[in-house]
Amino acid sequence: MAEERHITLRELQRLVRQTLEERFALPVWVSAEISEIKINRSGHCYLELVEKGGDNGVPTAQARAVIWRSHYPRIAGYFEAETGQRLEAGIQILARVLVTYHEIYGFSLQITDMDPSYTLGDMERQRQRTIAQLQRDGVWDMNRETPLPAVVQRVAVVSSANAAGYQDFCKELDKSPYRFALTLFDAFMQGAAAEESIVEALCAVAARQEEFDAVVLIRGGGSRSDLNCFNAYRLCSHIAQFPLPVATGIGHDKDTSVADMVAHTALKTPTAVAGWLVERMAGADGRLDVAALQLHDATTALLHASEVRLERLRGELRQTSGTRLARQTVRLEHLAATLPEAARGFLARQLLRLDNAAELVAGRSPERILRLGFAVVRSGGRAVVSAGGVGPGDALRIEVADGTIEATVKNTKIWQKKS
Repeated sequence: MAEERHITLRELQRLVRQTLEERFALPVWVSAEISEIKINRSGHCYLELVEKGGDNGVPTAQARAVIWRSHYPRIAGYFEAETGQRLEAGIQILARVLVTYHEIYGFSLQITDMDPSYTLGDMERQRQRTIAQLQRDGVWDMNRETPLPAVVQRVAVVSSANAAGYQDFCKELDKSPYRFALTLFDAFMQGAAAEESIVEALCAVAARQEEFDAVVLIRGGGSRSDLNCFNAYRLCSHIAQFPLPVATGIGHDKDTSVADMVAHTALKTPTAVAGWLVERMAGADGRLDVAALQLHDATTALLHASEVRLERLRGELRQTSGTRLARQTVRLEHLAATLPEAARGFLARQLLRLDNAAELVAGRSPERILRLGFAVVRSGGRAVVSAGGVGPGDALRIEVADGTIEATVKNTKIWQKKS
């Protein structure tokens, strides 16, 4: 077999480097996302840059990059001064790079400058996308329309237990004359895990929502990148649809996050949130004082009106009772005058009734009936009222008006009643 023509690996690497150096002799501007960043002891900054595609965020391109220590302080300082955030993983950058290739270390990019306005624009684009999506979802105003109790005393606090902002919040409440029942739901408030941690804390609050009047989401100040999670769609969607009113005190003065926009009440700092809670309690306290004064005045007025009414009724009662007693006295005098005559008339009528009754009794007495020719027939001591009550041979005793007759039954005959 004929020997084939070939080149060594080193020769191939040298050709690749030569081709790249010829093609990219001058620096170029490249946009990418920082996926990793490390600063070694010597002061060099090493980065891993990626470009993601599709909705799943899978990298479609990746490259190593470096900022030499001679350039890093200038680039990083200018970037942080302009954007308010440090160079860190997860942010989009527009970098001026030299394309380099090394036979051992391979392809890499040397960053010589950055454009902070690109990063600011990307953050703003993400922020605007979140706002637009929440408005399309129809949840933009939901939490702001959630009724807030007149007295907010049972408060769920979503914050980091070690955050200075949380300590300031508690100290401000401790200075007030009012008592608040605080329950802390610990969460990371910055970094890559912040969004997921805050969402989990909010879900824990929602599971116990009947125990609270409101939720406060607080943290201390920080860079714009630290606060960028509060522009994330998932977190802001949870806040917008949360069943309890949410008050935010995220600790930034320059910008308003999307979380602030969808929350029921947005305040700048944790201390301001505490002050707002105290002011609401003071307002409720003041309204109670006013209500107490109004109740006292109304009670006093009602008692005075009742006393006046009772005095009027007392006078009317004296006048009415005097008039009624006078009328009853006249009536009694009249009755006393007519009573003897009425009594005599009543007695006369009763005597007449008694005479009539006596005559009626006398007219129906047995003696008078016997004198009229009637007789009472007895057999065995009992009155005979029917012919069937005796038989032949029975002894009879017949009473008449002037005496008695002894007789014996000879025969009986019973008459048939006519139908």
